[in-house]
Amino acid sequence: MKKAGLIVVMICGCILVAHAVYLPPWSGPEVPAARHVSPYYIEHSLEDTAVPNIITSVLADYRGYDTLFETTVIFAAGLACYFLLRIPGRETRDYTYFRHIPTGLTIRVEQGGKIPRDSMIFKKIDSIWIPEDIIIKITCRLLIPFIQLFGLYVVAHGHYSPGGGFQGGVILGATLILFALSHDLRATTDRISEKLIGIFSGTGVLIYAGTGTLCLVLGGYYLDYSKLALLFGTNPVMARSHGIMIVEIGVALAVSAVMLWIYTNLSSVGRHDEGL
Repeated sequence: MKKAGLIVVMICGCILVAHAVYLPPWSGPEVPAARHVSPYYIEHSLEDTAVPNIITSVLADYRGYDTLFETTVIFAAGLACYFLLRIPGRETRDYTYFRHIPTGLTIRVEQGGKIPRDSMIFKKIDSIWIPEDIIIKITCRLLIPFIQLFGLYVVAHGHYSPGGGFQGGVILGATLILFALSHDLRATTDRISEKLIGIFSGTGVLIYAGTGTLCLVLGGYYLDYSKLALLFGTNPVMARSHGIMIVEIGVALAVSAVMLWIYTNLSSVGRHDEGL
């Protein structure tokens, strides 16, 4: 079977290489996109969308369908990790380790034993225990709010400078993963539960898709943000700018939540009890 698969891959690779000579050259001035598509974006982007950042206007407006499906693919990736790795009802192992805080002693509680929940004396620890580094924990707790603030800035300022929903969402998701790495997975899931992560992931996609549906209801084409002028009380050009901002928020929400969703399942092998 492996040999047959290798033969199929080699044949497909040879076909792709053989036909690659027919592709237009890189940055060729005579390719169709360079003759009429790119010049139109460069010349009319600000006039059409009131967005100085051409990349943002292209991704969220001119190519809005493409970006919508990209966001859907990201959500599908998180959903796939959930269904393939998640083990419902197996959040605890056959045994659990606790640390007695006053003495520093570690005890092991077998399955069925009495577990001191919500105790100020005992603290649950991972089976592969790593000594706590107070410097790392405090440093991360101090830095994370500022990183999150910068992530929100990247999302909101994507109209005018490099940034947008994908970039800002990655930064926000990375801060949650940083907290899980510097503390532990349980501390993260206590603050944002698995259910809430899933809700945020789907909500981000729904914000994007729902904006397009709202444009249809208002009598326009799907993702034709100019029709939102009736709601915002502004001209169609500014309405397109506001519509781009709305979908960027949806993208950021989906990306950040899916990143944490994938991490929690991969790092804990679907158990959500112990992570990296």
